[in-house]
Amino acid sequence: MDSPFALELTAAQVQELEQVRDHHPKAYMRVKAAGILKVWSGTSRRQVAKSSLLKPVRRETVQCWIVRYQHDGVAGLLVQPGRGRKPAFSPCASRHAERRRRGTRGGAS
Repeated sequence: MDSPFALELTAAQVQELEQVRDHHPKAYMRVKAAGILKVWSGTSRRQVAKSSLLKPVRRETVQCWIVRYQHDGVAGLLVQPGRGRKPAFSPCASRHAERRRRGTRGGAS
């Protein structure tokens, strides 16, 4: 079973999260804010993670959102630069590959 977890937020924090949930331009921020508010309202982290959001996430993910919000506020919920999947195709990588091809052709001729 999910352990009891009491999330305490001030009225200003609740209002801030509601603003993010309802109006933030990034969809993932709206989802994170909604998840935190649902835990605050009494829903278990497991239930929020399993079926209360657009897509299921791990319970630990919801817990990380809460901890980061408590430490850094709304800024802690933003995806940090450099995170996430790196592009499979990069213009820079194709330039390097082209230089290598030209270099091997020039040496073989």
